[in-house]
Amino acid sequence: MEKIKSILSKLPHPVRWVLTMVVGFVLLILGLIMMVTPGPGILFIFFGLSILALEIEWARELNKQGMQGLE
Repeated sequence: MEKIKSILSKLPHPVRWVLTMVVGFVLLILGLIMMVTPGPGILFIFFGLSILALEIEWARELNKQGMQGLE
């Protein structure tokens, strides 16, 4: 995740925000679709939330709760 943060930190804020939103929501939607079709749905949801957590507070909180559940 740190590698993604370092790459995104070099971009201007509006570009970084749009890129984060698009990639995060696409992964999140793909994960939700994969919950009812064959595929690693939970993994995609986790990755989507992790990327969204770079910019959005509610995604950060969900990500923290998910990580606590793994411990």
